Order: sequence, then C-alpha cells, then structure tokens
Amino acid sequence: MSEATRNEIGAQETPLATRIKALIRTNGPIGITDYFALCLADPDHGYYKTRDPFGRGGDFVTAPEISQLFGEMIGVYLVHAWQQHLKPKRDVRIAEIGPGRGTMMADILRTIARLAPELLEIASVHLVETSPRLRQIQSETLANHAGRVTWHDSFDELPNGFLLLVANEFFDAVPIRQFVKLGATFRERFVGLDEADRLTFAVGAAGIDPSYLPENWRHMPDGTVFEVAPARLAIMQMIADRLFNSGGSALFIDYGHLQTGFGDTLQAVYRHEFDPPLAHPGEADLTSHVDFQSLAEIALARSIHVNGAMSQGEFLIALGIAERAGRLGQGKDAERQEAIRHDVMRLVSPDNGGMGELFKVLSVSSPAVKLQPFES
Repeated sequence: MSEATRNEIGAQETPLATRIKALIRTNGPIGITDYFALCLADPDHGYYKTRDPFGRGGDFVTAPEISQLFGEMIGVYLVHAWQQHLKPKRDVRIAEIGPGRGTMMADILRTIARLAPELLEIASVHLVETSPRLRQIQSETLANHAGRVTWHDSFDELPNGFLLLVANEFFDAVPIRQFVKLGATFRERFVGLDEADRLTFAVGAAGIDPSYLPENWRHMPDGTVFEVAPARLAIMQMIADRLFNSGGSALFIDYGHLQTGFGDTLQAVYRHEFDPPLAHPGEADLTSHVDFQSLAEIALARSIHVNGAMSQGEFLIALGIAERAGRLGQGKDAERQEAIRHDVMRLVSPDNGGMGELFKVLSVSSPAVKLQPFES
C-alpha cells in the first residue's frame, strides 16, 4: 500500500485527522510544530491524552519496561551525583519529566533505598506529567511511596531545592520545526491538503536564518531536511536556570545524535511498527531524534557544567549493568538467566535492533562536579 493511500485511510479513520483537515481548510497549511503538538496533546484526541502507549499492549516499549536494571543503573547514578555534590541534607528533590508508567522511578527509589537510605529519607519525589490517565497508572506503580510523590503539570512548578533530575525519552516527544533545502535557501515544511483532500507535506515561502545551519549547508542537495526544536531548547534553558539557582544534576536519555546535522527524523510508531507520520494522527506516537549538541550548548550558555555525553550502551556498561545482571540471575534457572541476558543486550547492544548506540545520554550539573562515567 502506498504512503498516500495509507495517509488517506488514516485521515478518514481518525477523529483528529478530521479536525486537522478542517483547520487547514479554514486557516491554510499548519507547521510541523502545530501538527506534532496536536497529534500528541490535543485535549480530546491527542495520543498521550487518550491512551497508555507504553508496554507490549501499547505502541512501544521503553527501556525501563524492558528491564528493571535500566532504572537501577539510573538510581546508582543519582546516588553518585548526590554524593559528589557533598550530600545535601535539606530540600532535596528527586524528579522525572515524562515518567511513563512510573516504572523507572520505582526502580530508582528501590535502588536508592538500598544504596543510600539517608537520601531517600530526606528527599521528596516529583513527577512532571500532564496526562491524567498516566498519573493514575504512576500512582499505582508508586503506591509504596504514597505521600512522598507529588505530580506537576510543568517543570517550573517544582519546588525550590537541590535537584536530581532525569528525563528518559522525553525530548523526542517535544515538537520540532522542519526546513527543506530548495535552491539557495531552506524553506519551512508544512502539513497541507492535496488535490484529493489528503494530508500531505508542503513547503512554504518562509526560510531560516543561515546562521542556524551547519557550515556545510550550501553543499547539501535539494530536498535535504534540517530540524530545529525551539521548545526543547526553551525547556533545557529552564532546567539549566533551575540548576544554576538551586544546584544539582540532570540526566537526559533519548534517541538522537551527538552532533548537529541534517536529516528528516520525524517518525510515527503505530502498534509497534513504524508508520507514515500523516497516516494515523492522534492514534500513533509521533517523535523525532534529539540534537544533543544543541541541548549541551544551551547548558553551557547558562553557565551549567556539561559532564559529557555518550551512547546508552557505554553509559550502562560503565555503571556496571553486566555485573548487576549477573547477581540478578544468581540462583535462577537457565531460562530466566537467558531472559536477563537478552534484556541487557537489548539495552546496550549497538546491533540487531539494540538501543545501545541509537540512544544517547547527556549529563549536566551545577556546580561542576566529576561524575562517572563521564569524567575520570
């Protein structure tokens, strides 16, 4: 089936597609940012507003749902960061943006309780989540910590205090803008309607200041796509300012690239399969790759120390996931041990569909501290 046919079918079958098409007929083509935001956050038909997308019953499986070892390694890292910051004793906040089903936070808190119970005793836990449905699932997952956990609609609602922050697969769901090279300029990409009244990509007249483009942009062929994410950068600036004012460390994990470059990374996932981005508005997850260089540059511009960035596989292996997996498998039967090994390989392997190389990890802190495995 052609992409155009699938787009038409998707537009006929999803209520959000009907709404988007009505908006376009009334106001003209909409930017990728607006399309992205509507697909994920429309109050009536947005993907994250109407369903639980995580796990095998949803559309995708995140690292915390693959193995408890992922969240445990993050817990190890947060304990290490707290220790390197000389163990603040007051107003300590452990926070997560986009906490999914609450699985990673549950694993983090269990690990902290084992390694540094005094940290768990003094800290409050904060989850930034806008979906009422996911909040309910998170409260069930974290039932053992009832009374300690507070939910917030946005990051700026977090109370002041020393911050240990993690965001896993959060930035990929923040809307982007796209520009397409045509001749001597890059022009903005939009979503419009074709002659058959189907959703289609179009290019407008507005361009982008060349100073925002990588230096080799003039040599790129026509059709090359460049992506920017102003909303991501604004969130990163907010986080950096908070760290500068209150102190702490933040860890960001997502699929993306360590250096700014070109490429169309807008993608949709529908029932565990890749899907054309215009095919099922509101019923498919819509994401794009994260430009970690741009996030690091924002941190540096706000006087925040960048500990470093690396692949997820390197990060987890350096923190000892293999050793922890061995201990987890002790006394288990061969089938269970093989399942643990398989899950670890999925998290760290760069090959065969593994997440080890595609996913990257960025760590920042204020004041500057040496954090393993980024700095020796």
